[in-house]
Amino acid sequence: MSVKQTAWQMTIGCILLVAGIWLVQTASMQSIGLKKMIAIPVLLVVLAGVALFMKFYLNGDQVFMSAIYLLIAFTFLNNAFFSIHVSFFSLFLYRILLLVAFALFIWRMRDKGTYISQWQHIRVKGILGFFAAWFLYGLISLLWAHSVTDGLKYMSLLAMGMGFVFLVVMYIQRMDQLVTFYSIWLVMTVFVMGIGFYNHFTLNHLPNTSLYLGPAYKQHYPTSVFFNQNDFATFLSISFFLYVACMRQMKNGYVKAFGLLGAISALYLILLTESRASLLGIFAGIAIYVWLLMPRFLKKWSLIAVAGLGVVFIAVFSAKIYSVFNDLFLASQVAHSFSEPLPSNIARANLIKNAWHFFTDSYGFGVGAGNVSYYLAHYSIFDTDQVVEVHNWLLEVMANFGFAIMLGYISVYAYLMFTLYQQYQLADTRAAKMIIEGLFAAMLSFLVSSISPSTVSNLYFHWVFLGLVIAAVNISKNQQRLKPW
Repeated sequence: MSVKQTAWQMTIGCILLVAGIWLVQTASMQSIGLKKMIAIPVLLVVLAGVALFMKFYLNGDQVFMSAIYLLIAFTFLNNAFFSIHVSFFSLFLYRILLLVAFALFIWRMRDKGTYISQWQHIRVKGILGFFAAWFLYGLISLLWAHSVTDGLKYMSLLAMGMGFVFLVVMYIQRMDQLVTFYSIWLVMTVFVMGIGFYNHFTLNHLPNTSLYLGPAYKQHYPTSVFFNQNDFATFLSISFFLYVACMRQMKNGYVKAFGLLGAISALYLILLTESRASLLGIFAGIAIYVWLLMPRFLKKWSLIAVAGLGVVFIAVFSAKIYSVFNDLFLASQVAHSFSEPLPSNIARANLIKNAWHFFTDSYGFGVGAGNVSYYLAHYSIFDTDQVVEVHNWLLEVMANFGFAIMLGYISVYAYLMFTLYQQYQLADTRAAKMIIEGLFAAMLSFLVSSISPSTVSNLYFHWVFLGLVIAAVNISKNQQRLKPW
């Protein structure tokens, strides 16, 4: 199935599905009357149209892949336009599609057993095994967690994220499918950024964001479909490099212009969010991107030069560095007036110290899935001004799940970056170079910018990004057995 056919099928499927969901939501908001009575039969007609479309125009494989592509696309909408609240759990479009995709996956296993051949083509079984071990450890950690409810909520987020990665790696195993995945990210980001510009220029925000009807002096911050501007900035710190790689590698002038405009828009929106961590992520990503493009002999000397400059910098500013470190982490905590907010740098340092204390107090096993927020709320030693999120993804993983899981996550991340670097030397198509360049720089950018959001656990794009990277590594390893990229 070509990319053009896939695009048409996705477009038709999106129109039909969104029309059906809109009718459901419209009908549910109406009192019992004519509008509701009309909406229900119209909805049935739309659903019948979806069924006929699938029956006459799509075979089983196409239906499943269309569901996967729609799932990827809907992840970028977050919970902005449709949600059903059930107790402490909410269903959004991408969660509904994820359930549908898993239902189709189970049906395919029952019907054809095609999963066996798919599984045989997976060269990243160790990574999937780590995610399975992580999830199992998370369930076990509920035995010593103070808040099992918080733990179950956290584990549900992990289950959805890891389940998405599993589906993507299982069924996106060809280069054309990977390019479609990459293209969906670029296209949907345009939509997300459009909402961000709307936020900034009209001072209006979607109801699912923290700035909806919030303080007037914060209304200029763009939030798009995310909870706050920091989450949005972290997402854009990834997207920026995917656009840059698209601009660099694609020959078509219109596509190049699209990539350039996307990169400029992403960078401008990051500046509007005033997220310092995301800007640092952009600088780090640019540095490693330039290093990736250097000739081999220059790479070696550039690393030596950076190491030398680092030593000189530490030697020259050692007193200042020690003074700042001492004030933030070693000196006794100074009480502050509760009528004034705690300085952000001190609050961040106190969050780190609290999380480290919880980690060591648990003997390195972690406080239990999703429980670091509960501990910050009830057992904080250092003042955090009532902030109960760690604001550091790696530290959050370590405090919740312990040293072994944190080390495993870092090892997987490092392995993925190293493998992408290796495959870049073998890439012989523009599509492969585009994907590797974009993902390689974006991975470092995300690692730096991930200290900006309050938590990454509920940022589903993190798992979408990991799924894209792992699928790229899997495809590269498969193609390496036949021929280099």
